[in-house]
Amino acid sequence: MISIADYTAFMEAGETVVELFRENMTPEPLGSPELISLCSPHESESNQLTVFLIHIEEDAQNVQAGYYQQYGNVERASPSRFQLHFLVTAHSKAPAHMREAEKYRILGRAVQVLKDNPVIPRHYLRGSLSDTNAELHISVERPNFEQMAKLWNNTSVTYKLSVLCKVSSVEIDSKRERKTARVTDIQIGVAEKSRALQKGKNR
Repeated sequence: MISIADYTAFMEAGETVVELFRENMTPEPLGSPELISLCSPHESESNQLTVFLIHIEEDAQNVQAGYYQQYGNVERASPSRFQLHFLVTAHSKAPAHMREAEKYRILGRAVQVLKDNPVIPRHYLRGSLSDTNAELHISVERPNFEQMAKLWNNTSVTYKLSVLCKVSSVEIDSKRERKTARVTDIQIGVAEKSRALQKGKNR
């Protein structure tokens, strides 16, 4: 039986990214893991680094369509695979003259962590991703300034320094199943023809 991540995979992927940052960004440059959270950058409150899912993209090219053998005579539809795009934003509560420098330090370390872990180590995986030993790839994206600015349009919040990262190979299992008929009788036409020819030779 093949085991694939459940519908909770999007949430678990976000929690996995948070855990990756928490272990590698504390106690320096951030003093506590609780300062890193999976939440909107507009609701950062006491957080100094936020991870926010902004786009989900299906990766249909790298998925095998159809069904696979689940168990016995039951087949299940192949899982779906997705690429998740996260906005990683630095926040600072420091005095005004130190605020920007602190955010630069935070994001610099975040980028360093992402570049050093192109395949997320499995001990960071959460929930069903951990249960299935998923192999998640993570990378820094390269949008231009206009694209980044658009992410903050239609809000009353000032643009905050951020980076985008992409988590690939996030799979969600299907619940669609079908039964297949078991083979109970086999007829081999070649053998029947051979016996008929043999009888003809014996006459």
